[in-house]
Amino acid sequence: KYAENMYYFSELALTLNAPENGTAPTDSRRRPDQRLMENGRWDEANVEKQRLEEKQRLSRKRREAEAARATEDGTPCDPYKPLWFERKKDPVTQELAHVYKGGYWESKEKQDWSLCPDIF
Repeated sequence: KYAENMYYFSELALTLNAPENGTAPTDSRRRPDQRLMENGRWDEANVEKQRLEEKQRLSRKRREAEAARATEDGTPCDPYKPLWFERKKDPVTQELAHVYKGGYWESKEKQDWSLCPDIF
């Protein structure tokens, strides 16, 4: 209803970022800066976005430091791995692709998000 007043987006496009109960704490729809922006609280959204970006930078620096230490020590370093996907070679294209490896829907059903990192 009234989609023509919403930048001519379709109803689907307008609802793609709508909050949904029971999603993982890492779901992008839970981004606090996005929620603030959508509620018209622009100044707060910008401050929150800066906080999130700094948190991401610190996390990346920690991973890079761990990798550097592992290289110096000669110990194996486990690089960042996605929680619900794994990189595999596509049998048709022979290119690396991220393929769903399972676990998300089971975690959602149980509402057990203990494996999810604190990204927000």
